[in-house]
Amino acid sequence: MKPIFTIATCLLTVALFSTCQKAGNETKDQQTAGNTESVKQYTIEQFMNTSNAFGSSFSPDEQKILFSTNKTGIYNGFEVAVTGGEAKALTSSKDNSVFAISYFPYDERILYSSDKGGNEISHIYVKNTDGTMQDLTPDSTAKSEFFAWSFDEKSFFYVSNKRDRRYFDLYEMDIATFKPVLVYKNDKGYDVRNISNDKAYLSLVKSYTTNNTDMYLYDIKKKQQTLLSKHTGDVNFSPATFSSDSKKLLYLTDENNEFAYLKSYEIGTGKVEEVEKASWDIMYSYYSRNGKYRVTAINNDARTEIKIYDGTTSHPVALAQLPAGDIMSVDFSKSEKRMAFYLRSATSPGNLYVYDFDTKKATRLTDTISPDIEEADLVAGEVIRYKSFDGMEIPAILYKSKGIESGEKRPALLEIHGGPGGQTRVNYDPLIQYLVNHGYVILAVNNRGSSGYGKTFLAADDLKHGDVDLKDCIESKKFLNATGYVDSTKIGIMGGSYGGYMTLAALAFAPQEFEVGVDIFGVANWLRTLNSIPPYWESFREALYKELGNPKTDSVALYNKSPLFHAGKIVKPLIVLQGANDPRVLKVESDEMVEAVKKNNVPVEYLVFPDEGHGFVKKENEIKGYKAILDFVDKHLMKKAI
Repeated sequence: MKPIFTIATCLLTVALFSTCQKAGNETKDQQTAGNTESVKQYTIEQFMNTSNAFGSSFSPDEQKILFSTNKTGIYNGFEVAVTGGEAKALTSSKDNSVFAISYFPYDERILYSSDKGGNEISHIYVKNTDGTMQDLTPDSTAKSEFFAWSFDEKSFFYVSNKRDRRYFDLYEMDIATFKPVLVYKNDKGYDVRNISNDKAYLSLVKSYTTNNTDMYLYDIKKKQQTLLSKHTGDVNFSPATFSSDSKKLLYLTDENNEFAYLKSYEIGTGKVEEVEKASWDIMYSYYSRNGKYRVTAINNDARTEIKIYDGTTSHPVALAQLPAGDIMSVDFSKSEKRMAFYLRSATSPGNLYVYDFDTKKATRLTDTISPDIEEADLVAGEVIRYKSFDGMEIPAILYKSKGIESGEKRPALLEIHGGPGGQTRVNYDPLIQYLVNHGYVILAVNNRGSSGYGKTFLAADDLKHGDVDLKDCIESKKFLNATGYVDSTKIGIMGGSYGGYMTLAALAFAPQEFEVGVDIFGVANWLRTLNSIPPYWESFREALYKELGNPKTDSVALYNKSPLFHAGKIVKPLIVLQGANDPRVLKVESDEMVEAVKKNNVPVEYLVFPDEGHGFVKKENEIKGYKAILDFVDKHLMKKAI
């Protein structure tokens, strides 16, 4: 199975699309007297000529790979030969993004997913080989998501909230008739994580808080549920995968440990064994189809570290001739002779590769970087750390703009990730690279409450949002000032989703600390947001309330941490970007926030995108939004004449 994200990570995260760890407050760049390199400056159109690609599914003959890319300006399904060459478009949507799921097991029909304008009510579709398409989950108000192919490949499983909008039931759909059968009726807010190859068992999770979950084994035939995670205190349990022979359940836990590690539960005997441990969180682990290989991903200081093992002996498998970068999203062919994966870095978006285990050769199948951009002009993020107000060490990723001369000082922007509980990682981000290319220093802060740094760090901002996490951001100004190349009078803050909330909180609760704010799909009113969360978030509603506050019992605290009700204190320029169809942060929140700040006679710009939800999926909107952001900070932070 693929990665399962923590509750907090997935809630309010928005897409904003070579690292070196160095603890302490001094970076390599500080040790260099000057940097006079010449760097070409690029337009946002050139940056957005770069494409995103993700997903992989081998064709039945293993000669092609299905994936998704937005190279046409919106996501569509494409296929490409495993030997390389031009990718062929299989869908041609011009309005709603199409996300490719899989080829069918024995023919070249494909499954794909799509919603309407970013409303997140996704459906599963089949595209037939004659070009016709069919909605397999046609309930217009129900959300359906692909879960897995059955091991016998005669059906696939999917989850849907069509029976009860609060909960996702598991269905099996026979591919000969496309008639669904209910496999698991979810009445108590469990999340289905895995199904065994013999279709005998499901793994389930019940979430109580961000740091406390229970794990269950469900016998499908007997309809019996067994608790596997009896414990006291805050411990996370997360099923990872069933073994290929269906005899064991592998799972992640942080029991008696700061980081998540991998254990196994033997279904017949109840025997528990430790399988794998690392110095960081293990994010996920799963087997190839027949168990020849097992893949583990480790969240190694904001980078993904992939390890591949022999599925029987657990010995590491050596991979030859792989280029430098972070490997992610590994997918094996049915024969287990080939492996698809993505390779990415801070200066290059992810590219799709295929690795042949016989020839030990990797072949790149996509070229996602803009042909106009020289990668040498981009900046690789550097992992740094600084001390916060109470001595807690805060990790962050520093992007120093090139061409800074000795003694010169540049404006800077903090970039705050979504979540709460997300993590800024050393990935390619077009907005960050665009701003850095135009002269800004960017510090992407992983404030307390971020995932990836242990369960104590993750829980450190619970019920303290807009307070201790904001103080972490404010303290980073000392680090930036100490670099010697940042103008301490020209530091702004920006972020998407929860990071947008942090931007608004900074301007409202610390009105003199940052010179500008850039809010992208951000929360302004926690009372409204938590009262209007989508019904299909019911399984982790209580966990969300315990982290952020319950709008019924903690209304005063939520009022106090909501920037909307303190907008009268905002005195610095603000730009707000909002999707009209956003189901998580309703447009009315941004409407009210903008109107409230305008009353202060403060410069405010507001961009609403009528065909977006919670994040950008259309390039034309990203171009418009990112260009507006640069113009805004150039005018109010760089002090350029626009």
